[in-house]
Amino acid sequence: MTALGDGAYARALEAFGKTVEPKAILVVSAHWQEPGITIAAGKKPELIFDFGGFPPELYRHRYDASGSPELANEVKARLERAGMKATLDEKRGWDHGVWVPLGLMFPEARIPVVAVSLPQGWSPQQLYKAGEALGGMCEHGVLVIGSGGIVHNLRLMNWQRKDAPVDAWASEFQNWVRDAILRHDVEALFAYEQRAPHAKRAAPTPEHFVPIFPVLGATGKTARLTPIFEGIEHGNVSMFTFQLR
Repeated sequence: MTALGDGAYARALEAFGKTVEPKAILVVSAHWQEPGITIAAGKKPELIFDFGGFPPELYRHRYDASGSPELANEVKARLERAGMKATLDEKRGWDHGVWVPLGLMFPEARIPVVAVSLPQGWSPQQLYKAGEALGGMCEHGVLVIGSGGIVHNLRLMNWQRKDAPVDAWASEFQNWVRDAILRHDVEALFAYEQRAPHAKRAAPTPEHFVPIFPVLGATGKTARLTPIFEGIEHGNVSMFTFQLR
């Protein structure tokens, strides 16, 4: 529903989009998992509506940015130079982890976009190294986005109330992650399942949490965290969004 411009989080993404002008955008989304790294290489990817039960207007949503086969090939080359196999997929569309935030940040849809899959079973350290392989792209104007959620447990969220009181365990986990990033303590983040408070409750499965690691790798250990939005909705769904540069 955020895609329809509803609420403070949507407004925060809109405001952030006005502060940056990337030449291209690279997105690692929680909603695209493959056995290895796959890169969407089509010229005009279609939107994937990978959800059900929402109002009709959401399924009429458009985001008509172009893809970039050139950038996709560059991503593949950089990963392979770092010893990581990657494949191109010219038919893969953009899931809602791509088009929802980009539609709010860059509604004009004039910046080319490339999506990259999450390789299943990769450790945080491996994902971080993949980010390191792509780090030089940031210096050339490519915005690298990890799209997921710091706290994401649909079984425990309050579906009825977006403004429900925040569960203490959710804010404690979010604060731990934010503080570890501020300290540049990537070793603690690598071991978040063992070291973070309430990790099993906050991130019962890894796919929404681990998109953070390619971004951390791409931006390096000296990157400064600037919050974009720090709220928690539906009792425990973290909307914590931040910039590293």
